[in-house]
Amino acid sequence: MPRARQKTVSRPKRVRAKNSLVGKRFPLFVALAIIVIGLLYYFGPRLISLATVAWEDILTLFGLGLIIVAVALGVIIWVICGRHLSASVRRWNWFVGGAILALTAWGVFPLFCPGQDILSRITLGGRIGQSIRENVIGVVGTMNVVGGLRLAGLVLLGIIFIAPRRSWGLVKRVVRNGQRFCLKVLPPHPRVAPLKGLLPQLPLPEATPSGERTGVTGMTAKTMAPPFSVIADRTPERSEGAAWQPRREPILTPGGWKLPPIDILDKPKEVELNRDDINKRARLVEEALTSYGVEAKVVQINVGPTVTQFGVEPGWGRKYRKIIDRGQERLEEVSKTRIRVDRITSLANDLALALAAPSIRIEAPVPGKSIVGIEVPNTTFGSVSLRSVIESAAFQKIRARSDLAIALGKGAGGEAVSADLGKMPHLLIAGATGSGKTVCLDSIICCLLLHNTPDDVRFIMVDPKRVELVVFNGLPHLAAPVVVDSDKAVKALRWLNYEMDNRYHQLAQAGARNIENYNKDRSPGDKLPYLVLIIDELADLMMTAFDEAEHTLCRLAQLARATGIHLIVATQRPSVDVVTGLIKANFPTRVSFAVTSQVDSRTILDSVGAEKLLGRGDMLYMPSEASKPKRLQGCLISDTEIERQVYFWGNQRDVKVNYVDFDEVAESVSLSQRIASASDPLLEEAKRLAQEHKHISTSFLQRRLRVGYPRAARLMETLEQEGLVGTD
Repeated sequence: MPRARQKTVSRPKRVRAKNSLVGKRFPLFVALAIIVIGLLYYFGPRLISLATVAWEDILTLFGLGLIIVAVALGVIIWVICGRHLSASVRRWNWFVGGAILALTAWGVFPLFCPGQDILSRITLGGRIGQSIRENVIGVVGTMNVVGGLRLAGLVLLGIIFIAPRRSWGLVKRVVRNGQRFCLKVLPPHPRVAPLKGLLPQLPLPEATPSGERTGVTGMTAKTMAPPFSVIADRTPERSEGAAWQPRREPILTPGGWKLPPIDILDKPKEVELNRDDINKRARLVEEALTSYGVEAKVVQINVGPTVTQFGVEPGWGRKYRKIIDRGQERLEEVSKTRIRVDRITSLANDLALALAAPSIRIEAPVPGKSIVGIEVPNTTFGSVSLRSVIESAAFQKIRARSDLAIALGKGAGGEAVSADLGKMPHLLIAGATGSGKTVCLDSIICCLLLHNTPDDVRFIMVDPKRVELVVFNGLPHLAAPVVVDSDKAVKALRWLNYEMDNRYHQLAQAGARNIENYNKDRSPGDKLPYLVLIIDELADLMMTAFDEAEHTLCRLAQLARATGIHLIVATQRPSVDVVTGLIKANFPTRVSFAVTSQVDSRTILDSVGAEKLLGRGDMLYMPSEASKPKRLQGCLISDTEIERQVYFWGNQRDVKVNYVDFDEVAESVSLSQRIASASDPLLEEAKRLAQEHKHISTSFLQRRLRVGYPRAARLMETLEQEGLVGTD
C-alpha cells in the first residue's frame, strides 16, 4: 500500500513541473513567431525571386531526371533509416538492374522537347540526360540503328539483372522453339545427318500436345510435378545415317548361306500411356502408406509395358513428447528413425486394395538404388516385340561379343534386357499352362536363327506335346527332326552325351581349351557348330525315364559348356520330382513365368514372387550372377514371323540336310545299364547277405546297408543277374 500511494503522488508532481516550464517560456515563443513573420513579410519577394531562378537552373540541369534522383534518395533513406541494409545486400541485383533502367530512361528523356515552359529551351532530360544520350546510348542527333540497339541492350541487361532465372528460361525456350522450327522446315545437311546416329540410345525428347516433354527408356524426364520422374517405354527411331542400321537385305556368309534381314520381323507397336492415371496412382500410393502410419514419398516412376514401378523412398518415424509452457501445450520431437523396409513390404495386400489392383509385387530394395519398388499392373497391357529388343543397344552390345545373344524382353522400366546363352550356360524355364513358356522358347530360337547359319548353330528339339516345336521341322539347323517320342528323346540324350565326349577328344588333340579357341582361324566347313538342346516339357521325360534323364542332363550341364553344347529346358510342373536338386544346382540361370503357388515359386527360384505374376509373358529372370530375380515382360513373336523364318531358311539350298540317326549311336548301351554294371563297393556285402538269408528284398538291403532305394534296387538287379537271388 505505501508503494502504491507513492506512485500516485509522484506522477502529478512531474506533470505540474512540465506545465510550469511551458508556461514560463510561452512569451518567448510568441516573440519568436512575430519576428519570423516580420522577416518573411519584408524579405519574402526577394526570396521568391531567388528560388525561381534556382529552380530554373535545377530544372535545366536535371530535367525530368529530378524525379529519378528523388526516388533514388528516397530508396537510400528507406534502406538506412528502415534498417534494410542486409536485405539490400542480398538483393543487390535489383538495385543494379534498377539503376541501369533508370539511366536508360533518363537518356531517353532528351529525345522529347515540349513546346513551352522552361524545358522548351533544353529537353525533358536536362543537360545530364543529353550527356547520357550522347555518351552512353551514342545518339548525337536523331535516333539511329546503333543507338536503338544500344538502348535495347541496356533495357535487356537491366531486366536480366532484376530477373535472371526467368530471363534464362525465356532464352532457352526461344532457342528450343528455334531448333524445332529448323528441324521441321530446313533439310538436314549431308555432313551433319550422319552425326544423329552416334548416340542411337539417347534420342531427342518429343513434345506432347500439352507442352510437356517425355523422356526415353532408361532416362529420367521431368514430365510431372516434383518430385516425380517418369521413365517412359519408348523405342528410339533411328535415322538413315545412324551408326548401326537394321539389315534391309540378306547378307551372304562365307559358308554360302544368307542371313535373313531384320524386316522379316514385324515392326513394334507402341502403347500410349495415360499420364494422369499414373500421377493419380502415385498419389494413392503415398496416401495409402500415410494412412497406415508409414511416412514415404514416391520419388521415381518407371513405366513398363505391363507394370509400373513406383520408387518409394522411406521416410522417418518420429517420437514426440508433450510440453506445457505457460499454460500452452506443444509437441517437441525427441528422436527420429528411418522407416523399416519390412513395414512397407507387409502392406502389399493393403496397397493392392487401395489401388484396385489384382496383385502387386514389392521389390525391397531396388538393386543399386536406395528406394523400394512397388510394381503395380497397368490398366492397359502392352506387348514387347522381338524386333524392338533386337534393335536395342543392349542386344547389339552382346551380339558384338557372342554369337549366342538372345533377346529376353523389357524390364519394369521399359529397358531392353538381353543375355548371352554361352555365359548362362544353360537355361531352366518354368511356368503354368498359358503363362508364356512356349512363346519364350520360340523367341529364343528365332533370335538365334536371325544371326546364325547351320554352320554356326545346330538344334536338337524335344517336343512331347507334338504341337509346339514341330513348326521348325523345315529348318536346316536341325540335327534331327523334332523329337516327339519319349523313347527317342532318351536316345537323343545318349547321342548328345556321346557327342560331348567326342568333342573333348577333338579339343584335346587340337590343344584347345574350349570351342571358341578350336574354331578360331578355321574355315566354315571345319568349325564345330554350337549344339542347343531344347526340351519343351521336362515332366514327361522325367516320368518316362527318371534315372537316365536326370543323370544325363546333369552330366551335360556340368561338362558340356566347353564343347559348345547348351541346354534350354522348360516345364509346366516345377515340382521337386521334376526339377530335382541336382538339376537346379546345374542350371544356375532360371526363368519363372506365372505359377500357381509359393511352393512352385520356391522350387524354381528359391524365393517367392512368381505366384503374383500376371501371365501372358510376365516373368522373373534370375541370371547366374544376380542374387535377386528381375521382372521382365517377355518378347512376343507371332506364328507368321516364325513361318517366314522357316520358309527363308528352308528354301535357300537344294542340298538335303543329313540328319543324325539316334538309333545308330556307337555307344548303344544306356546310361542306367552302365551304372548298374559298374562295381559298387557294397556289392560284396550284398552278396554275403544273400548267402546268409534265404529271402531278401530291396527294402531289406536298404535297412541293412543303410542306402537309398535307387542304389538298393541296382544291387538287387545285379544279384538277380548273377543268380544269387530268385526272380520270382
